[in-house]
Amino acid sequence: MAMSDLEFLARLKATFRGEAEEHIRTITDCLIELEKAKLPERRDELMETVFREAHSFKGAARSVSLKEIESVCQALEGAFFALKGGSIAASPELFDLLHRSVDAIARILASFDMEGSAAERAEARRRGRELGKAASGLSPIPEPPKEEAEDRPRPLGAPDEKLAAASTVRIPTERLDSLLTQAEEMVAITLSADERSAEMREIDRAFSEWRKESGAWKDGARNQRNETQLEELGKKVAASKRALEQDQRSIRRMVDEHLEGMKKAVMLPLSTLVESFPRIVRDLARDQGKEAQLIVRGAEIESDKRILEELKDPFIHLLRNCVDHGIRSPEERVARGKPPAGIITIAFTAIDGLSAEILVSDDGAGVDTVLVRAAAVKAGILSSEAAESLGEEEAQNLIFHSGISTSPIITDISGRGLGLAIVREKAERLGGFVSVASRSHRGTTFRIVFPLSLATFRGIVARVGDRVFILPTTGVERVSRLRVSDIKTIASREMIRIAGRNLSLVSLAEVLGLPDRSPRAPDDSLLVAILAVGETRVAFVVDEVLDEMQVMLKGLGSQISQLRNVAGAAILGNGKVVPVLKVSDLVRSALRTQAAPRSAARSEAEGEASKASSKKAHILVAEDSITARSLLKNILESAGYAVTTAVDGAAAFAQAREGEFDLVVSDVDMPRLSGFELTQRIRADKRLSATPVVLVTALESREDRERGIDAGADAYIVKSSFDQSNLLDVLRRLL
Repeated sequence: MAMSDLEFLARLKATFRGEAEEHIRTITDCLIELEKAKLPERRDELMETVFREAHSFKGAARSVSLKEIESVCQALEGAFFALKGGSIAASPELFDLLHRSVDAIARILASFDMEGSAAERAEARRRGRELGKAASGLSPIPEPPKEEAEDRPRPLGAPDEKLAAASTVRIPTERLDSLLTQAEEMVAITLSADERSAEMREIDRAFSEWRKESGAWKDGARNQRNETQLEELGKKVAASKRALEQDQRSIRRMVDEHLEGMKKAVMLPLSTLVESFPRIVRDLARDQGKEAQLIVRGAEIESDKRILEELKDPFIHLLRNCVDHGIRSPEERVARGKPPAGIITIAFTAIDGLSAEILVSDDGAGVDTVLVRAAAVKAGILSSEAAESLGEEEAQNLIFHSGISTSPIITDISGRGLGLAIVREKAERLGGFVSVASRSHRGTTFRIVFPLSLATFRGIVARVGDRVFILPTTGVERVSRLRVSDIKTIASREMIRIAGRNLSLVSLAEVLGLPDRSPRAPDDSLLVAILAVGETRVAFVVDEVLDEMQVMLKGLGSQISQLRNVAGAAILGNGKVVPVLKVSDLVRSALRTQAAPRSAARSEAEGEASKASSKKAHILVAEDSITARSLLKNILESAGYAVTTAVDGAAAFAQAREGEFDLVVSDVDMPRLSGFELTQRIRADKRLSATPVVLVTALESREDRERGIDAGADAYIVKSSFDQSNLLDVLRRLL
């Protein structure tokens, strides 16, 4: 093997070591809890977790050619597949064997090169065979764990096992991530400094105005001593203003430089993620007697290291799916007029300032929806009638359900219906999504949209009515002012011409479901922000652009993580929580809005806003997350409701008993008093018993829904189906 290959493998193994530690830690914790767990639901959850961890661990070990670790992981996966299916039963002897098998992996990983000694490799193979027998229903021979100190797993990455180049320092990634988070939080300090500087400028201006006016007083009314004191005070105010402005500039420069340096430390090109993928595709294809090559485009795009770590597993699962299910043998491909070698393509594209798109495509057989429907019925996910009624696109998306596979047999590559479920789970955990499009015998394309960074960005602060929003500057092509007379109507759509291009014109208020402005006169002027997604441009009418600043994106929380048009929230220098809008969603929403005649869409929006405004219903929101609480308040107030918030269930019940509320919107998982308990207390209170209660929660199991109904909730909205319009529709029905 060439020296460059050795160096490449060493880099891969260094990355794998950290991932392996996490897998072992999770599997061990789950095994310990599983042996004690009593509730069937919790046992099922733990078995599913170990099943998934072993599956992902196996794929990672394969990518660095650690065969013994891969084989033990395969045996672990098989054992838990049998446990899940009920073909074998859990027993103390089985748990002993499972723990010894994990220990065997840990001993190999603790070696300097993660290859292990001959004895350690032999032990791992033996543990794999024993697990294989156990998964087949054969009783494994119990064996007490060895007590000799030299046989115990050594801590992974011990100091004597680390090598560092003279020009580098090795820092734990957790510490680096912590430093980045601290740097991001410093943005709030610069925003506060901006506010204080603005306040000082206003004080200085007011003082100057007052001093000018005092000069008009009659000489007899002026006191020379006071005049001198005022002059001295004026000089001090002016000097303080200059010093504060200088401090503000210095703080902003230092914070910006520090933050940029930290962001660069954790931003890596996507090429670092995919550098091992060609080998993975080659090895997978050779194992199955196939030919395949990988083409990568756009890998120079940079992403947060934390994002790349989360994307690794989904990528490996997608590549396996392409090779195993998509690419056929050379003989079959030639018979269909295709070249013998299949083509798998990974294309990265930045779609706005916050996210990127990945297309993973193959030119293989496509998704056989007949087999997918049959697998869904067999797995008990759908009835035969429901499966047959699905459209082609809906049937294709069934492949993301756990337990659905079209493979006729279970292999070490696929067949358990797990890989694509992990892909969807990871994408959604990152705040993105995954979809599939396929054509029979033409190929399949998986599309993943994910955020590029968990850090800060520059944003434009725009006002719409009495609401303030932030637009990422990378999604804003330009801001222009034009006259109403410049607007043209083409096929019932309003258009404007800017820089030689005809662009659709929509109101940002209308897209966000806010009350729109009254009709404008022809000589009025409009302020428009041109938002761009790829080659698509749309002009959005805003009332005012207030500022451009560096902001830190805060997550929406579990309840409203999929809120349309909103990417998250940011906190301004004055402490106000402001929604950060998602440019790609806005453009899609605008195009949907313009698909209907504009007058009808506007009339409907204004009618709904008028209806809500006329009612002015008073809503109590109970939510322990400050970000989710502020955004829910913003959504409801934008729809015309009066809103009062409570920090948890106990505070909400106290406020409900003291005030007059038309409806309660509540989280479920809260301290002191859960949403279920809050609902029960409202129903038990004679004065409050008729108050509608809407539960908005991440708990989406059938049991949780039934518990909400039993508690007396009028509606139960889960995060996976949460949409601003869904919530408002429910409120309109209940009020």
